[in-house]
Amino acid sequence: MFLPAQMLAFALSGFLRLTIGFDIGLSTKCVAIPKEMSMCHNIGYSEMRLPNLMGHTSMTEVISKSTDWQHLAQTGCHPYARTFLCSLFAPVCLDTFIHPCRSMCAAVRDSCAPVLVCHGHAWPDSLDCDRFSADEDMCLASLTNEYKYIHKVLPKPACQTCPAVEEFFTHKRILEVFCVNNFAVRVKLSKKRTISGDQEYNIECQVEFINQGLLLPYDTQNMIQQWLLINENCTQWMTRSHRPMVYLIVGNIEESTVLVNQVYRWQRRDSQLILATQKWKHHKCL
Repeated sequence: MFLPAQMLAFALSGFLRLTIGFDIGLSTKCVAIPKEMSMCHNIGYSEMRLPNLMGHTSMTEVISKSTDWQHLAQTGCHPYARTFLCSLFAPVCLDTFIHPCRSMCAAVRDSCAPVLVCHGHAWPDSLDCDRFSADEDMCLASLTNEYKYIHKVLPKPACQTCPAVEEFFTHKRILEVFCVNNFAVRVKLSKKRTISGDQEYNIECQVEFINQGLLLPYDTQNMIQQWLLINENCTQWMTRSHRPMVYLIVGNIEESTVLVNQVYRWQRRDSQLILATQKWKHHKCL
């Protein structure tokens, strides 16, 4: 859920007019959010201030510096990650800059910093939450309580060592694995290049089974997509071929954490995997 531009404008009456050292009307300009910044599309406004709140003075610099953060936003590490990042990299074009609140920064940092660590990076000093206002009447706050009320909180995918991809197996062995796990999802993976030349993934999911009462199939699909984006080193290895690859991902949900335990290569006409998924509906675990 993202705050539309109208809500931001309405809220301006209670926001602080921040002292930024120059006249915003004379020293900045309104420009269209570039097509390369997909994370800041469909967030309620289409124009941004330049220079932005990160001090970037050219669109080339904005696009370059925001690329890594776009990958983070795609992981879904926090419901307000896009709102927070876009308020800094592509601030809405109004009469004053609207900074994110310290509480929003801290919430996004606490959820997303572990994902950055998984990708080999630390939360940067440039996004130190202490630089933002603690007074939520004077900045852009996350509606954390309201979000939890409207949207259920789903288990978080773990950052983990990539499971070995198995290519040789019997349907009996697969059924044994199913019995000690609580979900199996068939995933079709392929790579693509973005407008800016970066690599992205096409991820298509089909739930083969999920233990009753845990999650809905749609939730499970989103959860596995997040796991693949957070554990990008695994996804890179699984898409080493230029053609689409299909896998069966099997795992557990333990203490609100998603763990992938087995990955099977699903090759065309693979009778053992097909047989296992067919027999599972009537299989009785020991």
